[in-house]
Amino acid sequence: MGLSKLGQTLTAREILELVRHDLERVEHEISLESVASVEAVTTIGRYLQAGGGKRLRPILVLLSSKLIGGGATNDASIRMAAVVEMIHTATLVHDDVIDTAETRRGRPSSNSIWGNHTCVLAGDWLYMQAFQMALRERNFHVLDLLIALTQMMVEGELLQLDRIGKIDISEADYMELVDRKTASLFSACARLGAIMGGADEATEARMGEFAWNLGTAFQLVDDVLDFTSDEKVPGKPVGNDLREGKVTLPLIYALERATSEERGLVAQVLQDRNYDRSPLSKTLQVVERHRGFERVRERAQAFTDKARGIIGEFPESPYQRALAGLTELVTERDH
Repeated sequence: MGLSKLGQTLTAREILELVRHDLERVEHEISLESVASVEAVTTIGRYLQAGGGKRLRPILVLLSSKLIGGGATNDASIRMAAVVEMIHTATLVHDDVIDTAETRRGRPSSNSIWGNHTCVLAGDWLYMQAFQMALRERNFHVLDLLIALTQMMVEGELLQLDRIGKIDISEADYMELVDRKTASLFSACARLGAIMGGADEATEARMGEFAWNLGTAFQLVDDVLDFTSDEKVPGKPVGNDLREGKVTLPLIYALERATSEERGLVAQVLQDRNYDRSPLSKTLQVVERHRGFERVRERAQAFTDKARGIIGEFPESPYQRALAGLTELVTERDH
């Protein structure tokens, strides 16, 4: 599937090696910046930082900055990588409260330990701290980008709340949520990295487009994995989205062709918010029968190909090959 002008893309280990030292600096920055005058916020911040995650968003900032800046990493790139991770963390805290989640990445969620009230405020504090860090750049363009992004993400969360438990969700409705909740953040990461690397407006926009397609593919794959990943893999329990009342693209595609009896199975889960009366295995059969997973994977691949095509326009370098490698990792991951 590789594009000839991309040369050899890099493996996950090679990509990490390129930014390993920078990521250590980002982690240090997050540790320093997550210290609040109120102990609960510091404790929650540290708990979430220790929870790991792939750090995909900071990696995107760092690689984009290096690609445009000729391999150099400046303090501003490190700071922006920390900013996006803190914004991402703040959204996860709020998401868990809204979803009344009990786990996050295989550990008890912050709200199940500290309670909703404390976590909402801790999430607010993290948002504001991220903005305060960004403000140090004294760059209005960066602030414009981050404020527009945060509003997009909050609007996405509100739209999702409005659609919880509803079975008649269209593909367009779903894609709007993906744009607002995931793709826009990926896009902002690459744009911020490009700005820190000294990109002009057109280059910054192109990097944003690359990452928007990457983020969309990431979310589509994520929604397939929600149904198909192994329970033993740390993270969300299988079938969690539907249990929380969310109808995602594999189901949307399946429901387009489903019988009224099959729709009834899904409606039952949405009503009960559990699989007691309508087992997950039956929903999985419905999605399989109507090629829901297959169609979403094909759709994700189309976004991946678009991302690869865009990154292929940039001069070849280890960072260009690393960003191309990210597109493959996103589509082919199994958890």
